[in-house]
Amino acid sequence: MTNFIDLTGTLYGYLAVLTFLVGYYFVISEDRTHLAKSKPMMVAAGLIWLLVGLSYSINGQPEQAGALLEQTLLEYAELFLFLLSAMTFIHALEERHLFLALRSWLIARDFSLRTVFWVTGGLTFVLSPIADNLSTALLMGSVVMAVGTRTASFVVLGLINVVIAANAGGVFSPFGDITSLMVWQQEKLKFLEFTHLIVPALISWFVPALVLNHYLPTGPAQLPHEQQSMKPGAIGMLILFLATITASVLIHSLLKLPPVIGMMTGLGALKIYGYLLSKQDPLLQESELRGHHMGAMTKHLKGDHGEVVMRFDNFRVVERASWDTLMFFYGVVLSVGGLAALGYLALISTSLYGNFGETTTHLIIGLSSSLIDNIPVMYAILSMDMSMSTNQWLLATLCIGIGGSLLSIGSAAGVALMGQANGIYTFRAHLKWSWAILLGYALSTGYHIVFTL
Repeated sequence: MTNFIDLTGTLYGYLAVLTFLVGYYFVISEDRTHLAKSKPMMVAAGLIWLLVGLSYSINGQPEQAGALLEQTLLEYAELFLFLLSAMTFIHALEERHLFLALRSWLIARDFSLRTVFWVTGGLTFVLSPIADNLSTALLMGSVVMAVGTRTASFVVLGLINVVIAANAGGVFSPFGDITSLMVWQQEKLKFLEFTHLIVPALISWFVPALVLNHYLPTGPAQLPHEQQSMKPGAIGMLILFLATITASVLIHSLLKLPPVIGMMTGLGALKIYGYLLSKQDPLLQESELRGHHMGAMTKHLKGDHGEVVMRFDNFRVVERASWDTLMFFYGVVLSVGGLAALGYLALISTSLYGNFGETTTHLIIGLSSSLIDNIPVMYAILSMDMSMSTNQWLLATLCIGIGGSLLSIGSAAGVALMGQANGIYTFRAHLKWSWAILLGYALSTGYHIVFTL
């Protein structure tokens, strides 16, 4: 590990902290300014590393700053490629209407509002560890809004339930949340060790859900719906995704190679599978395949009955991957890495862990993740290079993962659903039930502390 210079008390250090705070102000103001969160953080990252470079040069160690930046970029590159692969698979399954068919099936069952509440919450908790918590929350959130279109109170409670379940489900699998992925890739926890968090994660969702259940309006689902079907290749693509996850875990566990190797190999297989799907399309000629360049929009063709048919184009699927999230992640990783190079993470580590101990610090950090995005919080802890037991890493993962549920702005799932149900599911509507979510947080972390630590 490259040594840092303590520059926390210098002008360069103060300017770097100010730059990070200004950038992060625009991140949390995204819903008001409509400025994509990646933009201010990418600028902040560049400015912070300029300050790092200047300060290290003045101290006679310019090569040291370059080595630290290369180390940070390498960490980001591995995570970037992993996330790009996973996101592309999810978007490809979405393009094949796998999620639309599931949503359609749920709506068509004509469940009562109470049943929809529990089914969507339960499915969110189960699917989040596989399909990532944000994608699952958006899928189940659309179901809640469709069946409760005339009952705003149900939509609010249903979406809160989905947010809690998504964040809880994301903590007991490296594929459920970026913070869990970072912990796994840095080998702080093994893949199967995340399963120790299933029970506390379940408590963190089930307890608030029980409270919300008592305030649910009664009645049947309120929207007639026609069943939608999956496009050809959806099931094969799902099998390929699950095989890719399995291969990544085995490669990392048995061969000690980075799991990104398995994910990128799977992404290549997905591209070949997409090519075969395109070849099987009777409406598509070989000349059109050759004429489509990588960045081209998906081709629209006329079917036998005049309907618009959209062929599968896996380059377009890659283009649809969440670039704002990936670039935001770049800004966060480099910004935190720059602050670490200036000595701030060592200072925070001494102040928190030195004064309060590991358990109390993790509980506090978990609560703070409702105000601060959990990605920089977790990356900061990992960058401190702390020597902690497996159970403490599990507690940190649990606290940071479920702590964001306390406020609607505390997680990507909450922010996304506020945009999806604009004017109905709001910060204030979520805040009204934060006490119930806090009860789940306390019982969940208490269970882990009592039975594990």
